[in-house]
Amino acid sequence: MLIEHQGRRPVVHETATIAPNAVLCGDVTIGPHARVLFGAVLTAESGSIEVGAHSLVMEQAVVRAARRFPVRIGDHVLIGPHAHLTGCVVEDEVFIATGSSIFNGAQLQRASTVRINGIVHINAVLPAGVDMPIGWVAVGDPAQVLPPERWDAIGPGLGEAGFSNTVFGIESSKSRGSIMRDLTTRYAAALASHDDDVLISEGG
Repeated sequence: MLIEHQGRRPVVHETATIAPNAVLCGDVTIGPHARVLFGAVLTAESGSIEVGAHSLVMEQAVVRAARRFPVRIGDHVLIGPHAHLTGCVVEDEVFIATGSSIFNGAQLQRASTVRINGIVHINAVLPAGVDMPIGWVAVGDPAQVLPPERWDAIGPGLGEAGFSNTVFGIESSKSRGSIMRDLTTRYAAALASHDDDVLISEGG
């Protein structure tokens, strides 16, 4: 399904394949011989998404971009089922396994690997060739790769990165309730931009 968003339409190379129930919304470019499989969603909300040659976006994966955080996916990249990527850069030959999450401002350098349920947090830079174990978390630049039970190290790393400020422009010094009220109000207003989307094509 191809959808025009804010006057921008997806561009799909003639050799690429888009599954009939995949969704490409807005300023999305799919490169030569790339594949976007069943149920995957690529939505460019005021930022752009580029998927390189021979790259694969597997079933039910979600890729999101925003104005400050476009998405760049290189060549020969595999994004596994149920993975979630937002506002990140993924260089060539990267493997992102099932259920992994890559957050705003993150960079996965060439031939790195994020194994099942791995998390690369905001503004983290995973160096070239690094192989993250299953379920581990990357924080910082260059990234520390830590097991999930190491919250003593993960928490301060996220605090330094400033999640709510980086992603939503909301100061993290506010109370949790205040942050959530601001966050949901702003995000709902931004998502209302989809009210005027235009369906271009229902098939891939």
